[in-house]
Amino acid sequence: MGVTALVMAGGKGTRMKTMEEKPLLKVGGKPIIEYVLNALRAAKKVDEIIVATSERTPKTATMAKKLSMRVLKTSGRGFVPDIQCAIKKLGLSTVLTISADLPLIKSEFIDRIIERYEECGKPALTVAVQMETRERLGLSSDYAFEVNGKRLVPAGINVIDGKRIDEKELEEEVFVLDDERVALNVNTLEDVRVAELMLQPRSR
Repeated sequence: MGVTALVMAGGKGTRMKTMEEKPLLKVGGKPIIEYVLNALRAAKKVDEIIVATSERTPKTATMAKKLSMRVLKTSGRGFVPDIQCAIKKLGLSTVLTISADLPLIKSEFIDRIIERYEECGKPALTVAVQMETRERLGLSSDYAFEVNGKRLVPAGINVIDGKRIDEKELEEEVFVLDDERVALNVNTLEDVRVAELMLQPRSR
């Protein structure tokens, strides 16, 4: 199964209260998107990486090209519309979509997610973490849903059969990967501070 990783890096990052493009905000001295790209490069089950940018993130596009990444400019209309646009424009099959704001993501997580997708036999998979894990880190959440009595929050990582992208409803597997490193996505400057602390060995 050839898997294309689509890094979603076209968002505005309105909650950051900074002029810097969100994917380029630095954590531990490196742009957050660089951590995501490094994890994808090291993942054994990822065959290709594409960075999806928009008119809001031109500097991110430039940086990705310098890192020899394939870059696709999307409309920037939103997370889901941009994914649909990219998949249809490039004719992608099995696609792992991942937000550019997950500085603690690791290659082993990526491989576990793809393995779970391969095993579940469903056309879509969404990765979630428990709400209490995010609350323990002091992170807020705009959206949560409940499965088997557990409050879950999307982690910003999904796998989808691109050939079925136009279908309104797809049977979906929910993979609860409850690790603090998956739970932390950077949406505010306070999240940057938490990520900095978690990158320090003593905080593990």
